[in-house]
Amino acid sequence: MAEDSGQGAHDQIDDALARLERDGIQHVRFELPDMHGSARSKQVPVEQFAATARAGLNMYGGIVALDTASHVIPGTLYNEEVKYKDQTLRPDLATLASVPWLDGMAKVICDTAWEDGTPLHAAPRHVARRMLERAADLGFGIQSAHEYEFYVLDRETHQPFFGGVHIFNNLRNDHLPAIREVVDGLRAAGIPMLTANAEYAPSQYELVYSHAEGLAGIDNAFTFKNGVKEIVQHAGLCATFMGKPSADSAGSGCHYHISLFDRGSRRSAFYDPDNPGEMTATLRHFVQGLLDHGAACMALFNPTPNCYRRLTPHTFAPSNVSWGEEDRSAMVRIKGPGTPGMHVEMRASSAISNPYLCAAGTLACGLLGLSEQRALVDQSEGPSEDDPSLAPFPANLEAALAALAADSAMVELLGEEFVTVFTTMKRAELARFNAHVTQWERDEYIELY
Repeated sequence: MAEDSGQGAHDQIDDALARLERDGIQHVRFELPDMHGSARSKQVPVEQFAATARAGLNMYGGIVALDTASHVIPGTLYNEEVKYKDQTLRPDLATLASVPWLDGMAKVICDTAWEDGTPLHAAPRHVARRMLERAADLGFGIQSAHEYEFYVLDRETHQPFFGGVHIFNNLRNDHLPAIREVVDGLRAAGIPMLTANAEYAPSQYELVYSHAEGLAGIDNAFTFKNGVKEIVQHAGLCATFMGKPSADSAGSGCHYHISLFDRGSRRSAFYDPDNPGEMTATLRHFVQGLLDHGAACMALFNPTPNCYRRLTPHTFAPSNVSWGEEDRSAMVRIKGPGTPGMHVEMRASSAISNPYLCAAGTLACGLLGLSEQRALVDQSEGPSEDDPSLAPFPANLEAALAALAADSAMVELLGEEFVTVFTTMKRAELARFNAHVTQWERDEYIELY
């Protein structure tokens, strides 16, 4: 919601309060998506909701720039540079919803600005919204949904609850009652759930929900991930979206499904009913943009050192810059070619990626493709992962951050403030990672050498 600017905003807040009271809500969480896609929040009693929504809610401004261990990172623009001052959270009332797994609780997703109204340009939801606005300037809206894999593990040992790779097996699908609790909880929270099944690895699951338009589709992913974590935790277990939690087990990906439509006619920009067997020019340029600029967004798609352990051939994860019709090994898979539902499935992201940054990076690449209008290269004849002519992904997070910094068009589109905050914070994480002595090193070297 924009900053309170008149009677209309007051009416919306009053209507929202009446709804909360009618539904028996006692507390409301004001949630801010952080750089990692986790919810940072403050909770207010319902009788304080209207006043808080009108005035905004103060929160330490550097929350956006904390690293994965919640360390304050110097040089990220939002800390010592601004004397560690507060930001103001402004609720987007379109996202107000109950939290069914917590009695009497509701939540609302917030945008954020400094006291003078200047946005924190690195806030992930702000970055995603800016990409949606760029698309709108070109006459396009988007439909999208994130498709996640994740593990449910023993809370104490972090071990799986069963073995084998029995994907879709009934006995594995219903092995953990917590999965049904997750599905029902998310349905009650307004997420349009579609399917649920065990995935390829032990204790790995995939729950799929339907697409939505604009920012709502991305907000759904934020609610989905944080909901899964909470519900499974309340069941006494541990859910993890970590990209590669075990060396000998499958990685967890985020497959981002996206399509553009014409804002005037509401028709798909990726499918032409008069020429159904051909990709539209818009789709071809969008895909070529992902090929040309995807490496620059790899740090957004795979934001931890661990993610790069997943991106290897013959694992149903992409490993090179590629596209293909119904090619599960490609970075960009064209789903439903020749049908009205034809759309892009961007398969490079790890499940741990921030849904706002996954969406923003994908859309930024596609928008640059629409601007540059380069001809789409041919797809590989066989699986893309077996084509040695294709460029491999950046090998690690350090290389991915370098690729982002080197793509001036991408930096300009995403915004220099965001890129500075994100890369400074990620390089600090890398420094901690590189300084760590692993158990593998100790096992390998201490006794014999």
